[in-house]
Amino acid sequence: MNRKKPNTRIQQKNTATILEAALEVFSQFGFRGSTLDQISEAAGMSKPNLLYYFPSKEAIHATLLEELMETWLDPLHKLNADGEPRAEILDYVRRKLQMSRDFPRESRLFANEILQGAPRIGGAIQGELKDLVDEKSKVIEGWIEEGKIARVNPRHLLFSIWSLTQHYADFDVQVRMVLGGEHVDPFPDAEAFLDTLFTRLLDAHTA
Repeated sequence: MNRKKPNTRIQQKNTATILEAALEVFSQFGFRGSTLDQISEAAGMSKPNLLYYFPSKEAIHATLLEELMETWLDPLHKLNADGEPRAEILDYVRRKLQMSRDFPRESRLFANEILQGAPRIGGAIQGELKDLVDEKSKVIEGWIEEGKIARVNPRHLLFSIWSLTQHYADFDVQVRMVLGGEHVDPFPDAEAFLDTLFTRLLDAHTA
């Protein structure tokens, strides 16, 4: 990616403005449905000015995905092998749900990339993400062998957490329509439900 490194405060501000506008556009229309004209209009700057900072739509998209990966992986990094297993997993569920509340556009950006076959982020998924999932799966397997939580497939446990929490970002419109409208906040009830669901799933005495 050949992007000019922003040096001045104005350049840094303009770069941030472009990325914010691009996040809004990409999260609505996906990579294929988005154009540089849409991004420059959303950023409130001319297309030639935008191209000073980023040479292409692909470069903007790649930068957003690179920045997103660190944020995306952080909740799983915090899963502590020395903590109480059920509390650690439930806290992870809550962190992922909070991400859906706080970063819905980023979630949709990630989902769109995956649906296209992860052409720009596949390396990170097969590398950094897979390595982290392997590491934390071993932690969960250790808890299972110690009898601290029910016997579950660690990777599919993580998949289920991702799907159940990210649903509230990726399908936000559907969730709110079904619940009664845009004014409805689904997250308090979602957190209570998921706490109950995973508490029962992980209870070694009832599994």
